[in-house]
Amino acid sequence: MNINDSLIPASEVISLTIEAMVETVNAAKDVLIEKESFGELSTYMEKIISILKELTRKNISNSESLNNAVEILNREIKVAKKLVLECSKRNKVYLLINCRRIVKHLEDTTKEISRALELVRLASLSLSIGLNEEISKLCDNMLTAEFRAAVAEEEILEKIESGIQERNVDSSYVNNLLVLIAGAVGISTERSALKNEFEEFKSEVEVAQLRKDQAEAIQMNQIIALLERADATSSPKEKEMRYYKKRNSLGRQPLAPLQSFYCPITWDVMVDPVETPSGQTFERSAIEKWFADGNSVCPLTMTPLNTSSLRPNKTLRKSIEEWKDRNTMITIASMKPKLLSDEEPEVLHSLDHLQDLCEERGLHREWVALENFIPIFIGLLGSKNREIRARALSILCILAKDSDDAKERIVKVDNAIESIVHSLARRIGESKLAVTLIVELSKSDVVQECIGKVQGCILLLVTLSSSDDTQAANDAHEILENLSFLDQNIIEMAKANYFRPLLRCLSSGPENVQIIMTTTLAEMELTDHNKLSLFEDGVLGPLLHSVSHGNEKLKKVAVKVLQNLASLQFIGLQMIREGAVGPLLNLLYCYSSSSTSLQEHVAATIMHLAVSTTAQEANQTQLSLLESDEDIFRLFSLINLAGPNVQQSLLWTFHAMCQSPSATAIKTKLRQCSAVQVLAQLCELDNLTVRANAVKLFCCLTEDSSDDTILENLGQRCVETLVRIIRTSSDEEEISAAMGVISNLPKDSQITQWLLDAGALTIIFKFLTDENHNGAYKNQLIENAVGAICRFTVSTNLEWQKIAAKTGILPVLVQSLVSGTALTKRQAAISLTQFSESSIGLSRPVEKHGRFWCFSPPPEAGCPVHLGICTVTSSFCLLEVDAVGPLVRVLGEPDLGACEASLDALLTLIDGERLQSGSKVLSEANAIALIIRLLSSPCSRLQEKALKALERIFRLVEFKHKYRAAVQMPLVDITQQENNSMRSLAAKILAHLDVLPQQSSYF
Repeated sequence: MNINDSLIPASEVISLTIEAMVETVNAAKDVLIEKESFGELSTYMEKIISILKELTRKNISNSESLNNAVEILNREIKVAKKLVLECSKRNKVYLLINCRRIVKHLEDTTKEISRALELVRLASLSLSIGLNEEISKLCDNMLTAEFRAAVAEEEILEKIESGIQERNVDSSYVNNLLVLIAGAVGISTERSALKNEFEEFKSEVEVAQLRKDQAEAIQMNQIIALLERADATSSPKEKEMRYYKKRNSLGRQPLAPLQSFYCPITWDVMVDPVETPSGQTFERSAIEKWFADGNSVCPLTMTPLNTSSLRPNKTLRKSIEEWKDRNTMITIASMKPKLLSDEEPEVLHSLDHLQDLCEERGLHREWVALENFIPIFIGLLGSKNREIRARALSILCILAKDSDDAKERIVKVDNAIESIVHSLARRIGESKLAVTLIVELSKSDVVQECIGKVQGCILLLVTLSSSDDTQAANDAHEILENLSFLDQNIIEMAKANYFRPLLRCLSSGPENVQIIMTTTLAEMELTDHNKLSLFEDGVLGPLLHSVSHGNEKLKKVAVKVLQNLASLQFIGLQMIREGAVGPLLNLLYCYSSSSTSLQEHVAATIMHLAVSTTAQEANQTQLSLLESDEDIFRLFSLINLAGPNVQQSLLWTFHAMCQSPSATAIKTKLRQCSAVQVLAQLCELDNLTVRANAVKLFCCLTEDSSDDTILENLGQRCVETLVRIIRTSSDEEEISAAMGVISNLPKDSQITQWLLDAGALTIIFKFLTDENHNGAYKNQLIENAVGAICRFTVSTNLEWQKIAAKTGILPVLVQSLVSGTALTKRQAAISLTQFSESSIGLSRPVEKHGRFWCFSPPPEAGCPVHLGICTVTSSFCLLEVDAVGPLVRVLGEPDLGACEASLDALLTLIDGERLQSGSKVLSEANAIALIIRLLSSPCSRLQEKALKALERIFRLVEFKHKYRAAVQMPLVDITQQENNSMRSLAAKILAHLDVLPQQSSYF
């Protein structure tokens, strides 16, 4: 409404404004997106409402200026209300896409309301000082308020922009994107709900076109084209129609690449073409390497270039991508007849090619499915050639992963599931592929019913195959019917290893029968063979049923049997696969206080299961003990609430998980739940067993962790506790773990100073020189001790280096190079490197003679590298401590880590102006010959370091002549490797050796 100040008193105008603001605040509760930002706006409005109500209670004059000010305020409230209503009713996906615009509009509106409120304040002359200040402060806050889109929403927008820019993203990318969108806007991820929301979003394009907002319409169409790739937004038929329309327009023969597609430097088809200011186009990585090698001219025109002015050639990149897609699409379509051939080699070759394409890109997987290859793959499962069957299963697994459409296409093929099940009974490799495929198919709600039917058949077959002793099965029924003989007969039959018929007692007998049978198994000393027999006969299901539904006594004995079975690692893995973890965790939480004994047995069983995960083979589907973050956090939190025996089992459980294939994820989750802080406290316990397990887990969590995570939860007290454990413990494994923690701790100056203050350096040195440590953990102890020394030898703190050197550590480090493990040698070489980096500044100049030099004592001999007076403790010289020879020997050893660390140490001798003198020492020690051998190392980083070192050394005439014959062929080999980043550097060295001309094309 328009407010006319000549007709309506100021107090009534304010009342109308308050009413409008209340409606706006109420409407803001129903917004569909940016709720936090709208909540902030509502908070401001509620404060304004309070202020305006205060104004109405005062005898304010009906002035023109006040009415004008209130009218402005009312107008801005209308703008805010319109925005609120729009964000309450528009399509949720549309609002998410426009969240940046919405928050900008919110910010602008808030500022305008602030300015209007300021006018009201200025027009109200009778305000109290307090109210005046309150309005002024509120206006300032609103004027400086900043609104930002939520982090999750920004992430989604970035993914949308990236998907549009890349153009050819696959359906799995868009499926994941759609799930993120659904979570952000609060809609179901059920397929029909996503489809409806998407159709509603598409109608927004028409609205934009009606508003003649072409920019928005273009953007919306780009987003629609992207989201149409998702399984939920387009039916298989729609996707198929779009695919064939495009494929049929391409012709049938692949096209050769255009000349413009090739990079003039690499002569490979470009992936990321960029244009230089000279108008030439190159592969980005190639031209950047050209500039990185010191060139500043165009490789073709030789005109000077600004190396920072590279512009993506989007048109050419799009043409290359379209050419690749066209050829791939044609290639895929052309392979169908080959798969139907009677020539097995041709079928296998075609399957291999298709598998490579499917693994390369999700888009290729879509095309293979849309070309209706799936019925052909299912048909090949009946082939007599097991390699053909295995290839077909592998491709089906790839197609089914992350694609509900592909899963449905597989199930719709006649006898598809039956054909896959047949492969379960074949050789182990094929069987595993079939299991993987069935697991993948089972993730789709649509196909679960089909699989369930087949699973019932499989279960029936397994049951029948295990009941080969009909008489024993009948006897088990008779025993259940004759309770007077039940107890003794069960015991005797169990001792005689008649497990199979007795298992019916666990699954279908009365509760007292179940208790007798389970107690018998719990008290028997089962051999590994017994355990396997029990497990293969299906004991797990009845035991888990007892754990979930039995009384406390039955639960306890059932858990004891599970604990015994889980001690065999193979069974432990199978128990995890068959769902034993969930019931055990529930039991542990439910009985955390009422039954200590039961809790201890459950914790011990879980510990055995955790240990079993460390024995998984690389070619197996990797299992994790705990799948959800909630289980990880909840189980770890129980450590603080349980008794010592449970604490010990749980600590060992997490220690085992930190050695399993899921170690990285487990460590990350534990650090997030402040496990470091808890473990630091447990390290102070009097219970030595619990303390030792806490220290071991502490050591695991400090491996490969970010400095911030550790520093947040680590204080001086913890550092002192670790040092005390090393000094006083009699458990060598605990000492080694505590030493490992110190080695792993962030190289923070404060922590290192705490360690020095606690006497850690002296204690660590003692362990390195004490020959009495010959236990099973000797090598690990020495590795961790030498690793801990590295923190005291950093070249950035000369005082620490001097303190370390005075302990006599340098000769010990050199000895570690001779007799230590590969890791010990690497750590020792790192410390020697750090020491040597300081040597040049500590070498004392040789004193010159005065005028009467003939009466002076002979001058001291200077260091051949540092050209001054060096000692072990004053300048940490590698030559003085006789480290060069051992370092050179390590340089020739197979461990790449130790080799690289040794090379780093030796190369400190040729830093800067020491090139001539250092190279001579390296040559005399045969180091240069070994560095040349590193040119053939499988480690590219070692190759590069060796190349850079040799490039400097061979600037010296005497060495390039001496080693030219030895180094020439390895360098030539490197220059022949395509796309090798070191090719140019190798060529440069060959130029130093006069093997290549300075203007060679290799540069």
